[in-house]
Amino acid sequence: MQYLVSVIFDEPVLATPDEDAAIDVFNEGLVAGGHWVFAGGLAEPGTATVIDDRGGETLFTDGPFVESKEFLAGFWIIEAADLDVALKLAAEGSRACNRKVEVRPFL
Repeated sequence: MQYLVSVIFDEPVLATPDEDAAIDVFNEGLVAGGHWVFAGGLAEPGTATVIDDRGGETLFTDGPFVESKEFLAGFWIIEAADLDVALKLAAEGSRACNRKVEVRPFL
């Protein structure tokens, strides 16, 4: 089963060199363990554009969808046999990137 591991942070700063190195080691472990699907970091929330085309007129709004102290800073998509494995991997990812993470299964 695949899981989205969202990296949650509260400051628009890049990872430190030590955090980058730990993330690289974590990613290599995901690959070696057959858990790697895809991962990526995201630019800060101010670079976002929200698009709403529900009412027949397309609206474009600069900035994040919601005003919040915390935001999505990056993510992993992992393959895991079950939620327990996904949670263990996510804990390792949280430690590596030094940020909170959220785990959600794909439907």
